[in-house]
Amino acid sequence: MERNIFPLNYLPLGKKARVRDLISSGSTRRRMLDLGIISNTEVEALQKSPSGDPVAYRIRGAVIALRSEEASQILVEEI
Repeated sequence: MERNIFPLNYLPLGKKARVRDLISSGSTRRRMLDLGIISNTEVEALQKSPSGDPVAYRIRGAVIALRSEEASQILVEEI
């Protein structure tokens, strides 16, 4: 069975995925970890802002807005 792992910013609205890896470093990585974005965390893409960036995601029961640049550093697998 092949796993389809891709950056979070490619997750379609209304779909859910599980975090597989963080490829960011430094303060950006620390912020993601502080937000609870760790391996096996479920993430759901909720809605885009009118300009398309940032996107609102449901992570551990909270709604968090991430810019495309940040979301591209989070690798997920659709569930």
